[in-house]
Amino acid sequence: MRINFITMQWKLTQRWPPMETDSLSRLKKAFITGVWATLASILVGFSFKIWLAQWVPKADLALYHSVVDIISLSLILMTGFRSSMVVSYSQTNNDRDIINIFRYSLIAMVLITWGVVIPYIKHELNINVSYIQLVGIIFGMGLKVYFTNLIAMYRLYSISNKVTWIEPIGNVVMFVTCYYGLGFDALTSLFYGLTLSSLGTAAYMFIRRRKEISTRPLAAVQLDPMLISYVKKSVTASLEAGASILMIYITVLLTISHFSIDELGDFQVVVRPIFTYLTMLFVFPIYRFVLPELAVCVREGKHDQIRKIKKWIYKLSFIVGSTFFLSMLFFGKDIVLFVFPDEYKGAVPVLFHFSIFFVFLMLNAYQLAYIKAHGCFTESLIIRLSSIVTLVVSYYLFAQFTANVVAIIIALCTGYVVMFILSSFIEHKILARYKKETYIAG
Repeated sequence: MRINFITMQWKLTQRWPPMETDSLSRLKKAFITGVWATLASILVGFSFKIWLAQWVPKADLALYHSVVDIISLSLILMTGFRSSMVVSYSQTNNDRDIINIFRYSLIAMVLITWGVVIPYIKHELNINVSYIQLVGIIFGMGLKVYFTNLIAMYRLYSISNKVTWIEPIGNVVMFVTCYYGLGFDALTSLFYGLTLSSLGTAAYMFIRRRKEISTRPLAAVQLDPMLISYVKKSVTASLEAGASILMIYITVLLTISHFSIDELGDFQVVVRPIFTYLTMLFVFPIYRFVLPELAVCVREGKHDQIRKIKKWIYKLSFIVGSTFFLSMLFFGKDIVLFVFPDEYKGAVPVLFHFSIFFVFLMLNAYQLAYIKAHGCFTESLIIRLSSIVTLVVSYYLFAQFTANVVAIIIALCTGYVVMFILSSFIEHKILARYKKETYIAG
């Protein structure tokens, strides 16, 4: 009996490493390291794009990015599983069935992408890319999504942060190897380079994760009420992931429909990349690190830790938001014209208005993470859909008073403000429920 107990205790320690520090300390370390890792990733990726733009034909680059975007969109729904895996695992510790359900779902999505997206790319869009290159990208990106979700579920932050900067470096190395070492042309090297770097990143995550925690082979799943709830959460989270992407694409479509090509260029070349990079630096880490810690704190009833995490995230959000706003207010024009040609100076007022509201992107990320940590995935989806409706309605309302492209960015930011209001209301309801439960228990 003594040996069995020790063995069981060792297995539990492998599943849930001992909490040497509190959640906030662990979160701060992972978050700050994640920001630096993301910054390194952005610098490598952006420098690579600039270098390619100097000598690779523009048509080839457009073709490459279009294909990758289409395939990424089909697989990005699987990233929606990540939050439901994190929350469900923190509640049940049933990693075997949670992972198996995700495996079946990912296999189905890869096969659908293979059977639907590839014919669409080759025959409907008439994009001349070899079949093996498309299959390679789907397979490589699918494996990368799989291991990324597992690392998030097990809260292996160190591996996650290393992958953030290893991936773009691997992409550059594989491209150089294919182009200069194997003699492929630039476009073929881009496709093979992406496939090989994705497979290499997946292999790295597999080896590092296996040293920490081993998973069991694919097996049949017995659906109990908790697992059915997990499936529902996963579907809802995937829809929300799609809705978050849809919000940006609606903004692009409104710009295309109602404004000139110059104004579209300002948005696509200047505003959207800056929006993307700031989101990668300060918003995505909240979903990667804050949500898992909140889920564990909710399970263990550590409400004091939750309050400390919220205070720190709010403080960080206002520091980042204020810095961005003041930078755009006093140096916006200088910054834009230092990086981009004079023809993009029209992006300055758009960026300035965006900087006013950026703080809400970070606050919303925390609010939605808090809501999901309590299992309220449907409420989170409703909040996201409400912001899309607000975006469209607000734009046509603002368009009655101004014909400036700034109306679109203000409408987008209005959607984020509405998200914050609705998420704050849901948070208040959750807190009220806790107070009621405490009062009844007392």
